[in-house]
Amino acid sequence: MYVWNGLKPTAAGEPVRIEIAKGASAFEVSDTLEEHGIIKNSFLFKYYLKAKKEGSQFQAGVYDLNPGMTNDAIIAKLNSGDTVAEAMIRFTIPEGYTVLQIADKLSEEKLVDRDKFLALVDSAPGWEGAEAVKSIPADDKLHHRLEGYLFPETYELKKGSTEEDILKRMMAELDTKLNTLPEGWTDILAERKLTLHQLLTIASLIEREVVADEERPIVAGVIYNRLAEGMPLQIDATVQYALDKPKERLFEKDLQIDSPYNTYKIDGLPPGPIASPSLASIEAALNPQKNDYFYYVTKKDGTQTHLFAKTYKEHLKNIEISNETAAKQGE
Repeated sequence: MYVWNGLKPTAAGEPVRIEIAKGASAFEVSDTLEEHGIIKNSFLFKYYLKAKKEGSQFQAGVYDLNPGMTNDAIIAKLNSGDTVAEAMIRFTIPEGYTVLQIADKLSEEKLVDRDKFLALVDSAPGWEGAEAVKSIPADDKLHHRLEGYLFPETYELKKGSTEEDILKRMMAELDTKLNTLPEGWTDILAERKLTLHQLLTIASLIEREVVADEERPIVAGVIYNRLAEGMPLQIDATVQYALDKPKERLFEKDLQIDSPYNTYKIDGLPPGPIASPSLASIEAALNPQKNDYFYYVTKKDGTQTHLFAKTYKEHLKNIEISNETAAKQGE
């Protein structure tokens, strides 16, 4: 009677939430079940498990268990890992966002403390498990250390994830995306004498300059052409980045800003990325179109595409065409 009564279900009641710790033994699980009123007698339940050869497959996690469940029903639920779905947070980082924009967005969505997030972005921890960030140089000219290394994507993380959790997830996503590139892509970098950091920098320039996917390799070709000729890149997006707050229109005085990111004044690439590039921009930076273009200007016809030129004279003509188009659009 003692055994029979001790193995009977408890009185039915409301679901009780319990947590089975990772690595918990069947005996420890039995004690937890008794403490929460799911079973009557953990001593007898332990021997019931032993007789049934159960308990070794119990899965860790948080469970909702009802008082009144049979022993077999409890065992089946713990074996199947039928845990409570964890509360999740979901957010989207658009392509081409800067770390400041990312911090602002996540802060507005109440997911991070903005100042804490940016402090981690600018610090230099080891970031265990992240690979791409190992290519970040020790350069005090970097505006934000992790700029370009937080991949733009839609994310789902556990509710309560910390600023560090979110950053690690975004850096891990960049590693995942880089692993989808064609085999031998690192050899291509070596042939061009480029580092991953420089590749991401070029990709970020493409991201901020180009909207139409088909133009990404073309603009990549322009960037490489200018670098090869020792010409300043003169990319407006780098000036916008140096200003921190993008302006709808840049003036001549803006182009004179004293910044290592101002490609109107510096030679070669800026110290690092100016935004989070998409995979399409990374692929374009890796595989630029071979062309003879050195200049491009927005068409101003609403298509967000560009006119490309081989010579400065052609470029001036394209600017004239673009301005005429804009004038007609305003009529």
